[in-house]
Amino acid sequence: METHPDAEEMWRAELTGKSPRLRHLRLWLKLLPSEPRCKLCNAPFHGLGRPIAAILGRQRSRKNPRFCNYCETIARIYRGGAEVELTLLFVDVRGSTTLAERVTPSEFSRLMNRFYDVATRVLIDSDAWIDKLVGDEVIAFYLPFLEDHAARAVRAGQELMRATGQGGPGGPWIPVGIGIQTGTAFVGAIGSAETVTDFTALGDAVNVAARLVSAAAAGEILMSEATYAAADLASENLERRELTLKGRTESVGVRVLRVAP
Repeated sequence: METHPDAEEMWRAELTGKSPRLRHLRLWLKLLPSEPRCKLCNAPFHGLGRPIAAILGRQRSRKNPRFCNYCETIARIYRGGAEVELTLLFVDVRGSTTLAERVTPSEFSRLMNRFYDVATRVLIDSDAWIDKLVGDEVIAFYLPFLEDHAARAVRAGQELMRATGQGGPGGPWIPVGIGIQTGTAFVGAIGSAETVTDFTALGDAVNVAARLVSAAAAGEILMSEATYAAADLASENLERRELTLKGRTESVGVRVLRVAP
């Protein structure tokens, strides 16, 4: 793994979609036939253009198959990243310990696999980057080249609620809570240059999103005021709460969104 002399600026340009290299790549790859394409660089995934993209090392990303492995390839080559504004979404199964006690391990495994399948499908369709599946939680983030990243996260949160039955006449088939935070985080390659490297987000914004989801009751989407403003939801006049988040001395203002029956 190399260290690019201007790694931070390079990463920032790539993540925001403003890199000259990325712009030229998008124009060139657009000439290759066939849809669908990578949402970031235009690499074709099917048809006549796919073999050429494959020769260039472009394959579907393991983080979201609507993107190619462009960022992951950079992460393997260049150590580092950049601080950028993005939106993070955490979705967590509420009361999973109690659920596990009520059913057999096999039944619980099937329930959780259904949750992972539904959650990742909704997030992928919204162009989120699937960061991790951890226990009873799915963590995702929206990169800054998506100018409406906050609004996308909120819409995905609403769709996640509907897809799990929250607000439906029969009640949820699995109870979930969601936390959404818009803020600055470090995004890039972390890990060992010799062994494992991951492409992820780190920083206080990630911690806030984790605290928000832990405070969300089943059926609730808790979003920070930053997300509320960035998603242009002022006209919705959502319920406002003051929360004391773990590890913080001052309370934090959040907005509460629920899916109507």
